[in-house]
Amino acid sequence: MVRPPILGQAVRRRIETLLPKALASWADLASRIRAHVGATLQSGKQRRAFWENFVDQVFASPAGPEQIAEEGLATYASKVALQPARGSVTLVGAGPGGPELLTLKAMRAVQSADVILFDDLVSPELLEMARREAKHMLIGKRGGRESCKQEDINAMMLAYARAGKRAVRLKAGDPSVFGRSGEEIECLERAGVPVSVIPGITAASALAAGTNTSLTHPDCAQSVRFVAGHSRNGTLPETLDWRAIADLTASTVFYMGGRTATGIMTNLLAAGMPAETPVVVAANVSRKDERRWFGALGALSQGVEEVGYNDPVEPALKISATTR
Repeated sequence: MVRPPILGQAVRRRIETLLPKALASWADLASRIRAHVGATLQSGKQRRAFWENFVDQVFASPAGPEQIAEEGLATYASKVALQPARGSVTLVGAGPGGPELLTLKAMRAVQSADVILFDDLVSPELLEMARREAKHMLIGKRGGRESCKQEDINAMMLAYARAGKRAVRLKAGDPSVFGRSGEEIECLERAGVPVSVIPGITAASALAAGTNTSLTHPDCAQSVRFVAGHSRNGTLPETLDWRAIADLTASTVFYMGGRTATGIMTNLLAAGMPAETPVVVAANVSRKDERRWFGALGALSQGVEEVGYNDPVEPALKISATTR
């Protein structure tokens, strides 16, 4: 099959972006120690544990394996044979939805996982990157709908980690932005389970990029504020300081604020924010079916009705220097 040169070059650049520059050196080292690993470790879990750790070193050491002696790796292989498999949990930010917005580190975590516990909002395309034998578990969490309890999610992560599995908790957006990662980290650390976090692109950043606007335009926004659009019971949080949120020198993004949009509008107007303040409402940010509405704060309820609120909805105030 004859391929256009430009297509071939594009494919090559994409591959080179994903792979470390010293990959050839690592591959040569792997071929030289393969026989020792095969003779030292049992087939199955032990060998896989060794090679997964080897791959981790490949991607964590961009300078190459020159500083790692073959004897050191061989000794490590012997130690792996005597150690029980130890599981771990990685909280991975899947980004707002578009698969190309997943970070390289997040992609590697997904591809090496034994178990992936994913939210309702995670794009199906991201799950296709996982190994075929990896177990996928939907632990849907959607505002206003029946969801898996946080206590049950914590228990599942603990169970898989204690069984020696590499578990990935795949969350839409960034785990640390309204992702309840604090509760999960606390639970895992208290149980002595290794846990790490891989950040993701949050919806506010994707929304600003998708609309060619700035969250911190020097002429109108000196700070950025992310606000929870609903509490655990589905209503607006009772502790919000509406006068502070009405500050016109900040860009403000309400997360998951579709069903509470009328309350957001009413409280901000009562706190003194002008009705003509520019607003954008977006659903399914960065996805093929993304929907947007541009208008003014005084018409926020109308905007949410037009966009709909069955999908993730983020109303944002003053994210640009101009009113659209």
